[in-house]
Amino acid sequence: GAPAEARAAADRLRHPATVAVLTGQQAGVFGGPLYTLLKTVTAMQLARRLRDEFGTPAEAIFWVDEEDHDWAEIRSADVLDAERALKKVTVSDVDGAGTHMVSRLVFDEGIGDALAELESVLEPTDSTADLLAALRRRYHPGARVSDAFAGWLDDLLGRHGLVVYQSADAAAKPLVGDLFAHELEHAGRTTQLARHAAAAMRALGHEPQVEPGEDSVALFHVDDTGRHSIKHTGGQCHVGETTSSCRELAARAKSDPGAFSPNVLLRPLVQDRLFPTVCYVSGPSELAYQAQLKEVYREFGVELPLLYPRATATLLDAPSIRFLEKRKVKLDALHAQDDSAFNKLLESQLPPSVESALDETGRDIARRAEQLKKELGALDPTLRGAVDTTVERMQDALKTLHHKIIGAAKKKDDTLRRQFQHARAVAFPGGHQQERVVNLAYALNRYGLSLPDRLLESLPLDAGTHFVLTL
Repeated sequence: GAPAEARAAADRLRHPATVAVLTGQQAGVFGGPLYTLLKTVTAMQLARRLRDEFGTPAEAIFWVDEEDHDWAEIRSADVLDAERALKKVTVSDVDGAGTHMVSRLVFDEGIGDALAELESVLEPTDSTADLLAALRRRYHPGARVSDAFAGWLDDLLGRHGLVVYQSADAAAKPLVGDLFAHELEHAGRTTQLARHAAAAMRALGHEPQVEPGEDSVALFHVDDTGRHSIKHTGGQCHVGETTSSCRELAARAKSDPGAFSPNVLLRPLVQDRLFPTVCYVSGPSELAYQAQLKEVYREFGVELPLLYPRATATLLDAPSIRFLEKRKVKLDALHAQDDSAFNKLLESQLPPSVESALDETGRDIARRAEQLKKELGALDPTLRGAVDTTVERMQDALKTLHHKIIGAAKKKDDTLRRQFQHARAVAFPGGHQQERVVNLAYALNRYGLSLPDRLLESLPLDAGTHFVLTL
């Protein structure tokens, strides 16, 4: 069901000279947070650069991590309503939620309720009707959770040649069965290497992202009851209450690889065995745990790809941009959720004569206090302390007066407050970075279904720079 352009790109991967630029994410409802789109666009831009500037056949692949079983992490979508308040739309639990892999979960009638709630929360725009219709074609009762996510990516970027791959594909498991078997035959080796890397990172002042238990195996066992962790002790592997030799389990991994699923340490090696990966586009957390995997890759004989940080950006509407530019407010100043930044803004708007008069009054009090202490020195030196105490009280009174002036300015300039609150809510919803919180559906509703196309063409490919975009 993927677009023709995506299928053609997948077919080009058959050629030995073709390389892949990968990125990936869990199958978050309605597309997940905005950074999912930013990761995807970055990977597609890098693949295009390889083709255009270096003449290297390259395709972008999005790896849908559908073998995870953390339902709670993907079931909700945060969006801003018409008043720019952050609202959470949550899909009710489906059968097997939290136990089975996402690839085995199927939406029930609760997805219709979630879409109705999304419609009621989103501010109506010219794009709302088309957005909801597109979402309902993918997100409906009977659709697999991960299929809906993968299909949604196909709809948004497949026509540009994005290859969307679902990680639980049974046909691919035999191609990585030897990795699973190696992990079980050398149970604990991957964990040991990751823990050594974690210790080295901590010694350098970095907190490691992953620190597995000493008895951990970097695999899960999958059966009809769910996805279960594997532990090892003395050559024995334990899955729940069942114990067998690790070699026996390794033999099963070769004969029935579909019964196993990689954890966060082994998943990157699986994807880089399956695809000719030259570069993986990652978020900050992924970069951190990838830093622990160099020796793990060497252990399994898989080539380590280059890493590239995903694009990072804040999307602002025209009113927010006009406010920031007119009032000369920096984006970071909006991060705090208290009134500190707004008070500074109000101070900058006060007539200069008010500020200068307050400053002059404070200096005058300090100057006259010094004169008074000199005069009192001959009369009674102990009175100097009383002068200092009195001056402190007077300065405190001036500060109180200053706060009252700011308060009066707040009451007078409601328009400025509304503009400030609007820009802050859009840029840092709930006090968090926009791209990590708001769902893709909100951005598409606000800026149109052509948003992916526009980002693909206009977002600069410049690692390490946070962009502020007005659309």
